[in-house]
Amino acid sequence: MYDETFGTGSSVQTALAAAPPAHESHRLRGGMLGMVDIAASTMANIGPAMSFYFGFGFLAATAGIASPLTIALAGVAVALLGHMLAEFSRALPSAGGFITFVGRTFGATAGVTTALLTGLGYIIAMASVIAITGGFLSMTLERYLGVAVPWIWPTLVLTAAAVAMMVRGVAVSTKAAGLFFGVEILVMVVISVVAIARHGAELSTAPFRPSHITNGFSGLAEGFPLAVFLFIGWENSAALAEEADNPRRNVGRAVFLSVATMSVSYMLFSYATVTGFGYDASRLGASDIPFLTLARGTVGALAFFAYFAGLTSTVGSLIAGVNSQARLIFNAGREGLLPSFIGHVHPVRRTPVYAIYTFVAVSLLLIGGWGLAHVIGGGAMDPVAFFAEASTMGTLLILLVYLTSSVALPFYYRRHRPQEFRMVRHLMLPALGSAAIAVPLYYLVKPGQPAPFDWFPYAALILLLLSVAYAVILTRRDPTLGDRIGSIVADHR
Repeated sequence: MYDETFGTGSSVQTALAAAPPAHESHRLRGGMLGMVDIAASTMANIGPAMSFYFGFGFLAATAGIASPLTIALAGVAVALLGHMLAEFSRALPSAGGFITFVGRTFGATAGVTTALLTGLGYIIAMASVIAITGGFLSMTLERYLGVAVPWIWPTLVLTAAAVAMMVRGVAVSTKAAGLFFGVEILVMVVISVVAIARHGAELSTAPFRPSHITNGFSGLAEGFPLAVFLFIGWENSAALAEEADNPRRNVGRAVFLSVATMSVSYMLFSYATVTGFGYDASRLGASDIPFLTLARGTVGALAFFAYFAGLTSTVGSLIAGVNSQARLIFNAGREGLLPSFIGHVHPVRRTPVYAIYTFVAVSLLLIGGWGLAHVIGGGAMDPVAFFAEASTMGTLLILLVYLTSSVALPFYYRRHRPQEFRMVRHLMLPALGSAAIAVPLYYLVKPGQPAPFDWFPYAALILLLLSVAYAVILTRRDPTLGDRIGSIVADHR
């Protein structure tokens, strides 16, 4: 008898015999989130205001005034990755996300390695979001109230409030993240439309012409990774599968809705920004936060709302990001890939409390260690610089997970669901996704980058080797581990 989770009836019996029962005490609460809730959480995790504010200047300095075209191409690449996630979620909807996908395809060692790389990558990346949340609030208070507040204090306060909300329940925290996203996207759309309207006589199609990409194909290749970074968080939906209504369908739909919405939004924001700067790439690259400069130059009163949108974006990204990413390590703890205490849920609220606490605590320790290194070096830690550094390091590890998952899709369907295998859906599209993600990976690891980015590839390699070593030791100590990976599926109770 064929089973849509593992492929054959005999393999299901083997897995269930070896795996501990999926008792309700180990479960998250199902049916709490609809497709719109998941999509809103995903887009809040992306944090368009936060990502665009701190990323577009670098993109414009690299790709020039054709940055909107570069963003459009990045959106296509992320959609290819979204297809991979949707196909896996249709077969294996799980809070384990990529960990489950890779582990079920390539075995226990690969699953444990992915669990470690995923956890480390997201914790490092989320540390950048936690820091910039307090940093941006500190910048806003100083600009509008003239009050200088050390950024670490609002960081701790906002993080504590976000954690309290996440522990309370996924529905409450997800809706709050969605509300914050709604505020930021509305403000950014209004500012963009006003800016375009005010420069109506100067509008041009130049930002969408390949001939206007600085340095041609090389400029596109160098700008492409920066454009892809704007979408990081697109995979948020997968980890919410266990709490979603009809996860096999809604996770994929939420991914595509999110990627499409963000692609259109980013093209609007970038076109408005390029137009507002008079199609001058050098001015764009010289601005610290081009969109805020645009808001101040368009209608002065809009600048305050732009700052407010940045604040709601960082807080929304913090809530949505920790919500989903903590569930990945929660599931890994529940299945024995990581320490078991991480896999406990609150007895009443059914939230992964220990995973959330662990995730945030390690992120804060990372911020503290990074800050201590600056103090020892005789300087103060800048949250904006930390955001760029930590998000890049975390993204490097996450991109490795994306690539491995894309490679895994055709193997999984050929091995476990052969009658459903389709050449285009399960081989050609994932191959294109793998090729697309290889570009930003290359530009993150290629030699000649400025410090500290030049040592990030070596750090990633060391973490990869340590993760593999840990995985080999763990799987030898527990030969049944491979059977437990993916044993808890969202809609199987």
